[in-house]
Amino acid sequence: MAAKKETYTEAMKKLEAIVAKIEGGELDIDQLGDNLKEAQKLIKFCKDKLYKADEEIRKMLDDSHGGEE
Repeated sequence: MAAKKETYTEAMKKLEAIVAKIEGGELDIDQLGDNLKEAQKLIKFCKDKLYKADEEIRKMLDDSHGGEE
């Protein structure tokens, strides 16, 4: 069975939880390293989603205006 694709909202919630743990001093050095790696992946995922959405919106706007600016 294929894994469910993570959504932007889910990724942001995970990222916020990691930030809260870091700010709260809840992590030892090993956990900190692991959480920072996970945060890095989540940030890339979110940035990619935002860039893709931006491109799609721009394309739709260009198409609806007949490519005119």
